[in-house]
Amino acid sequence: MFTQAKNQLNTIRDLLRIAVSKFIHAELFFGHGSVSAYDEAAYLILHTLHLPLDNLDTFLDARLTSDEIEEVTAVLKRRIIERKPAAYLTHEAWLGDYAFYVDERVIVPRSFISELLRDQLHPWISNPEDVYHALDLCTGCGCLAILMAHEFVHTEIDAVDISHDALAVAKINVVDNYQLQQRIQLIQSDLFDRLADKRYDLIISNPPYVNAASMALLPEEYQHEPYTALASGTDGLEAIRHILQHAANYLTDRGLLIVEIGHNRDVLLDAFPQMPFTWLETSAGDENVFLLSRDQLSGW
Repeated sequence: MFTQAKNQLNTIRDLLRIAVSKFIHAELFFGHGSVSAYDEAAYLILHTLHLPLDNLDTFLDARLTSDEIEEVTAVLKRRIIERKPAAYLTHEAWLGDYAFYVDERVIVPRSFISELLRDQLHPWISNPEDVYHALDLCTGCGCLAILMAHEFVHTEIDAVDISHDALAVAKINVVDNYQLQQRIQLIQSDLFDRLADKRYDLIISNPPYVNAASMALLPEEYQHEPYTALASGTDGLEAIRHILQHAANYLTDRGLLIVEIGHNRDVLLDAFPQMPFTWLETSAGDENVFLLSRDQLSGW
């Protein structure tokens, strides 16, 4: 795949050019952090060479040793042959300025809620110090709980997942990488089942939301992710229905629920025509994340 060209590969520019060509020819799918063959190839090359990810231009014409070329081409070949998302090859995923350890026990983090947390959910939360207790439901690798902890610095957070494996990865991030074990509690639970009488000022969730028809058509890259972290019944609303039906019981009087739903807005509105959803603006528009207050949930 890269063998015949190795003797002609001298610089990062050379590697980048051939990687982009090979990625496009292989018809790889990019939906786990990168949006193009160029972005993914640049990331894999820079990460493998332990170079800053935001400074490609400086190193484009740097000549590489034969060992470095061997190491980079091995990673690029794995991306093509195994069809794994780049994050599983590097064990690293980014949300904004924060890096997280990931492996195939969790989905690769890619939540629009992370964008909203950067602004401390303004204007929906006027005073972040009023958020004493928060819940990250379906936490996966723990990324959103960690972002919450950095933006809401006085908040105690429960990070919940049904998967023991996912929580093992979350522990690496919460404890080993960010030392937030005093503020983030990891809890194994099927949604709210093991939360007893807990009450939260804020609940966020990026739950499974892929419908059965879409699951059958997912590109191979997604098939490396845990099935249960993606699939949510025939219409994609199985988990979200449960959240809407029970969230009010776990919110304080002024508590807020924020949920990411993927491309299910129309299906959700058909299923809950009377629910007064507030749709939050993200880089993808206002169709992916909704907000409800406890009063709105109780009224429904």
